[in-house]
Amino acid sequence: MINVGFYYRVKKGHEKEFEQTFSSVLEYLKSSYPGFRDAKLYRSVTDPQEYLIYSEWDDLDTFRKFISSQAYRDTTSYGKNILEGRPTHRVLQLVE
Repeated sequence: MINVGFYYRVKKGHEKEFEQTFSSVLEYLKSSYPGFRDAKLYRSVTDPQEYLIYSEWDDLDTFRKFISSQAYRDTTSYGKNILEGRPTHRVLQLVE
């Protein structure tokens, strides 16, 4: 299993829209994307425009397939309207 942290800064006034979009994408991934396990949305306590999506995937290949999918491209294209700057992500794996 791997975890991926997506870091976003949302334009002021678009916070609820971002949260609702996250919920829609989460439902899509759960119902339509094998290898996706779950995700949680976190909001900064000091800056309400900063968010983290912490996601769980079966493996790195599954995640890579997702980020090369049309669904991912559509979501990132839409995000350009409500995000400040470019989001970043980090892939993490449990060390045993």
